[in-house]
Amino acid sequence: MNAEILSVGTELLLGDIVNTNTQYIAKGLAELGINVYRQSVVGDNRNRLRKSMEESLQRADLLIITGGLGPTKDDLTREVAAEVLGKQLVLDPDILSGIQVFFDRIKVPMEKSNHKQAYLPEGAFPIENPNGTSPGILIEAEEKIVMMLPGPPRELQPMFDNQVKPYLTKYAQGIVKSKVLNIFGMGESTMEAMIEDLIEEQHNPSIAPYCMEQGLILRITARAQEESVADAMINSLEKKVRDRIGEYIYGVDHESLEAVVVKALKSKGYTLSVAESCTGGLIGASITNVPGASEVFPLSLVTYSDASKVNLLGVSKDLIKTQGAVSKETAVAMAKGVQKVAGTTMGLSITGIAGPGGGTDKTPVGLVHIALAFEGKILHMEKNLLGDRNRIRHFAAKHGLDLVRKAVKEQ
Repeated sequence: MNAEILSVGTELLLGDIVNTNTQYIAKGLAELGINVYRQSVVGDNRNRLRKSMEESLQRADLLIITGGLGPTKDDLTREVAAEVLGKQLVLDPDILSGIQVFFDRIKVPMEKSNHKQAYLPEGAFPIENPNGTSPGILIEAEEKIVMMLPGPPRELQPMFDNQVKPYLTKYAQGIVKSKVLNIFGMGESTMEAMIEDLIEEQHNPSIAPYCMEQGLILRITARAQEESVADAMINSLEKKVRDRIGEYIYGVDHESLEAVVVKALKSKGYTLSVAESCTGGLIGASITNVPGASEVFPLSLVTYSDASKVNLLGVSKDLIKTQGAVSKETAVAMAKGVQKVAGTTMGLSITGIAGPGGGTDKTPVGLVHIALAFEGKILHMEKNLLGDRNRIRHFAAKHGLDLVRKAVKEQ
């Protein structure tokens, strides 16, 4: 079965709203082994919408349309779909009653315009929407399946998971399963060179690299008739990848770097404190986003000024004067200082020039020094990062977390 996804809404074309619905539906269809042939977006225009539907139905067996089911005049999906399918719109009294109950419950009068949400094309079935007033619509006509789903993700996603996917299970063509390997600390070209032969030889399972905001990911995808077979295929290829670049893989699927760090610290019974300068608390904020981080993370200091480094961490004024605030020596002193102040197993520090100004020939914008005090030893990392201020700060914080991850892993 080939499917197409048609998203309706001028706000999508203008970029006012990010189209997360298409991504969500495509992933769900892939899990069922249903091939997504094309994804399209069309504005709230009757003629263009009609043409888009007609073209999609010429190519696809399944057409999923999102948006345009609301009560306003520019919500055209049900009307245009009925025209394309040659069906009359018929009032469903049960749907109208349900909409009235919704408005009674919130004690708001129901406008007459809401009545249009209770109309269905002849032969269509409503898809229950417990999170809104517009039901979804399902119709099978001339060996085609058309599904119309509401646009708001909080309505669409539970409807798709709880009703659409179970309905489409009978059309599933085996299963498609994926596993994502999260990678940090290496460039995309370097990673590709190290696994180039695996990429070139791919078929089933397939392997695809992506550059994301949080770093790199490798998505391994297998198609099989049974889940256990797909898992075995994925595991086999994953082992080959880990043999090449395993030290850079910090987690799988939805695991964040900070969550991995917190989990690793807990497993060893270690504690961590942080002193941040150029990152201004980004490391501390990311760690405290992880539930239960308080067990391993008692203290975070933003020592942005030279004075705060001296007064809070005990960094020598002379050291800063002679070596500079952005230097290996200052980073080491900061790490030792925060470890001592907090009494933690590990003390992490970071200092750098995030820009856009403030750089010199000796300390250019993007220069970052990171230090980790741990068991009487010091680990130091110097990075020259590229990009704007936000990117430099973001990746500096990631490098700090990754230094902790690797240090704990080696114990």
